[in-house]
Amino acid sequence: MTISERISQSAFDGSRLRVVLLLDLHDGAQQQFLEAYELLRNQVASVPGHISDQLCQSIENPSQWLITSEWESAPPFLAWVNSEEHVQTVRPLHGCVRDTRSLRFSILRETGITSSVTASQTKGRLQASPRVGDGVVRHALTFTVKPGSEDKVAEILAGYTSPEAQVDDTTRLRRTSLYMHGNRVVRAVEVQGDLLAALRHVARQPEIRAVEEAINPYLEQDRDLGDPDSARVFFTRAALPAVHHVAADAQESPDLTRHALIYPAKQGCGMALARLLATQDEASLDDPACPITSTTIFQRDDIVVRLINAHGPIDAVPFQALGVQGPRKSAVLARLLDESVTGSLEDEKEVVRFLERADMRLITDRRSPDA
Repeated sequence: MTISERISQSAFDGSRLRVVLLLDLHDGAQQQFLEAYELLRNQVASVPGHISDQLCQSIENPSQWLITSEWESAPPFLAWVNSEEHVQTVRPLHGCVRDTRSLRFSILRETGITSSVTASQTKGRLQASPRVGDGVVRHALTFTVKPGSEDKVAEILAGYTSPEAQVDDTTRLRRTSLYMHGNRVVRAVEVQGDLLAALRHVARQPEIRAVEEAINPYLEQDRDLGDPDSARVFFTRAALPAVHHVAADAQESPDLTRHALIYPAKQGCGMALARLLATQDEASLDDPACPITSTTIFQRDDIVVRLINAHGPIDAVPFQALGVQGPRKSAVLARLLDESVTGSLEDEKEVVRFLERADMRLITDRRSPDA
């Protein structure tokens, strides 16, 4: 089975990336925005993997602007956009912009390269074939709480009232799964339609705002949700994007169990670890006997979380649950992990022990009625 024949998304196919940033500026902020953009443009130009960018202004509404950029592939862009450097670089834009929306696309086809395009601008390859989607956007947020507050935070997060699933005519909340591992919280969401619209819808709900305010005193990173800049920076740093998803079938049966595994990556190895897991998951789902029906890998810096849906207990198929094809690949995986935390993965018993340590504590898993 090829990647194009199953439900799949991936940042690791090696194809060039087109990033589209839509912006709506405050009235009178154009000059301030242009000055901030010049600083941003000069800094981005030196980022490895960046090819080019364009700044465009609407001919119909001068308050609407568009920034497009091209990258050799998705990983260097994700490494930059999820970095602390990026958080600081874009801060001058916050006072100019009323609203933003970011879209990322792999380049599948293009017209002939003109003579004005240099050889350096054609690095990277085109996406080999179209992937099959299921209309669902997957995203996660992660943050840490003060040690000793874990049980209290878990109680607060488990007790919220679910918001209305239907956001608008085209967007619907499908599922929210919330986990903890030590003092780290991971909230994974599945949205049918527009992710940004769904997140804004949830943030406006009084019951959700009450929960967010209740956990504020326990967060390791301070935030003020009443301050747009503080909230924006917090949620930017908390973003844990889905870098790979693969599913054998669009329809998940109700008897599946869901697990979130956290992988303690060796410093600087988070992206390589996520890439290895993605490759191995593609191979696993080629096996019709594999009890794992879908996986989603979330990665930011050295934080790697893998969400799996499976028939039966995961320790019955420890290597596939781990995300590798047997002991040889588990040894490759072990070299990307923090050995002081994981130990060896040389045999099945050690893999089972790792799974027990990596399996995150489920706090709540809520699905909309028709999901």
